[in-house]
Amino acid sequence: MNFTRDDVRKAIGDGLLSFPITDFAANGNFDAESYRKRLEWFVSHDISAVFVAGGTGEFFNLTLDEYREIVSLAVETVGGKLPVIASAGLSVGAGQAYARAAEQAGADGILLMPPYLTECPQEGLVEYARQICDSTSINVIYYNRGNGVLEADAVQQLADACPNLIGLKDGKGDIQLLNKIVKTVGDRLVYVGGVPTAEIFAEAYLSIGVNTYSSAVFNFVPEMAVTFYKALRQGDSATVKKITNEFFIPFVNLRDTRKGYAVSLVKAGAELIGKPAGPVRAPLVMPAEREMAMLEKLIEKAAAL
Repeated sequence: MNFTRDDVRKAIGDGLLSFPITDFAANGNFDAESYRKRLEWFVSHDISAVFVAGGTGEFFNLTLDEYREIVSLAVETVGGKLPVIASAGLSVGAGQAYARAAEQAGADGILLMPPYLTECPQEGLVEYARQICDSTSINVIYYNRGNGVLEADAVQQLADACPNLIGLKDGKGDIQLLNKIVKTVGDRLVYVGGVPTAEIFAEAYLSIGVNTYSSAVFNFVPEMAVTFYKALRQGDSATVKKITNEFFIPFVNLRDTRKGYAVSLVKAGAELIGKPAGPVRAPLVMPAEREMAMLEKLIEKAAAL
């Protein structure tokens, strides 16, 4: 771990957060050299933290051995310039194993994903997260998404029980629920926007004090992603509106044509700008030729923006 707890809190609470895709070679294996170059390119931009093996990085499609290699390589490549956050989850046992691997690799924290598949009562979710938090000394950010959505009282319980829980990432887009959590738990936690294509929610997030979000499109339009974030924080509503109307709304419309495209289109975008990372792994699928053409036009528009 290269950063203090306060340093990590500051980094994830104010600044653009990047979520790199994971590189796969033609044979389907993890491509370490391509991933190294991607991370070097990422940290050359104005970002505040790097979240590796996250949702955009296909955490759900990685083996534990691949995960160890990815996190170790990320820590080495980023080299202490920015905090490196990895992921954990699936079950208590698996989550603890991922958290230990991240800690051993030198990561500054984990993004705790929802448990796998089953519906869960609130007390069960709190216990799931608590046991994983207790298994590591590094920072934990809880991802409030899918079948792991915590209500405000449960988030408060978890924050009270786990000193290393430093943040909550919203993956649901329920602004009423998120506002309840922010108002209930207060500055005990840092809050991050994390719905797919989070920029489409950016103004709503900011209105309740959530200052940053995860940017998946940074993988293929980094300059525009940074421009949008800076305009948002500076109150430049004209620029925010223009980029939202001309890029993000068409991109979201394209994303919503098929399940899983929140990740698949990002990998396709990286390929279109000359930074390919191989195809997504099943059960995801890559976009069709027509959709690739539509995405290419959006990338051209992003360059103009």
